[in-house]
Amino acid sequence: MSDEAHDDVHEESPAAGPGLTTGAVARKLGVAPTTLRSWDRRYGIGPAERGDGRHRRWSPADVAMLERMCRLTSLGVPPGEAARRARAPQAEDAAHDPAEVRRELPPAAASEPRPRRPERPAAPTRGTRGRPDPPHGHGTPGGRGALPLGSVRPECRGLANAAVRLDAPALDALLHAAVEEHGLLTAWDEVIMPALRAVGRKWATSGERYVEVEHLMSWHISTLLRRMTAGAPVGEVRQPVLLACAPDETHSLPLEALAAGLTERGLPVRMFGAAVPPDALDEAVRRIGPAAVVLWSQSRVTADRRLARRVQATAWGVRGARQHPALLLAGPGWAGAGRVEGAGRPLSLRAALDTLTALWGALPAGPPG
Repeated sequence: MSDEAHDDVHEESPAAGPGLTTGAVARKLGVAPTTLRSWDRRYGIGPAERGDGRHRRWSPADVAMLERMCRLTSLGVPPGEAARRARAPQAEDAAHDPAEVRRELPPAAASEPRPRRPERPAAPTRGTRGRPDPPHGHGTPGGRGALPLGSVRPECRGLANAAVRLDAPALDALLHAAVEEHGLLTAWDEVIMPALRAVGRKWATSGERYVEVEHLMSWHISTLLRRMTAGAPVGEVRQPVLLACAPDETHSLPLEALAAGLTERGLPVRMFGAAVPPDALDEAVRRIGPAAVVLWSQSRVTADRRLARRVQATAWGVRGARQHPALLLAGPGWAGAGRVEGAGRPLSLRAALDTLTALWGALPAGPPG
């Protein structure tokens, strides 16, 4: 019987010796067992001790070396070079440093945009159409546990691989590096959203599996976006942009990206997040007097035309000079909710940013009347 067969047959056997089996390590790292065996045979990234000579058993130090190998290969470093660096402890620090992450990326990935064939504009969270994703285990490094990504930037593949491994430090480093290198818009469209869509597709076809991957990735993306809003303008602020999810809508991540993008452009933002009750939204509009309200809906269930018209009709200011906000209905949920006269329907993050920048730039100087 081969080593591989013994690994699988005796995977849970306590008599096989201390340490983790190849199967257990593969589950921990989110890669295929065959990948670990290949790294062992080709590059010497294997367990320091073999037990009885037949069973691979991985010590904590062995697993740490594998984690470094995974991080480096997810950044696009060739496996042979990644193996050499993984054996050096200092590789751990390099894999967590955004500046080092950018230096590790292949030149084409770090400086050239990935060629994209023309496609119709779509909301940030819609699934993509076109070439189907490759079947699991073919064209998707990592085997059956890998995410169905298709043709994407190396940074996107690295982000997805780190998420499957539940590797929080690598997620942070890769997210920061992508935004610093490409800017928020490109990072969102070509790195972050394709990885999130792949997680969603994997979850939809795997029952309750991979929910933890989506939650971890979403939390780290949200953390990065909220850090970006820390640079909001201070001092006297003209009419801000109010961002809110429809009542019962809990998916706020695309709205957080919009808040970060508006902050990056110097526009004032009031972000209310998920599931804002109608009465609270009315009160916020009256108290703030926003230039525009962006109402996000992820699904048709939460998209409510009556609520949209109610927000659109909310007024503030002195009698004779009453003002109303511009209204933008963002998110795929509004696609099936029917038309709301006078409301904008941006179909991408860039479109929403450009529309709001133009609206705010056209405002008269000074506070609202």
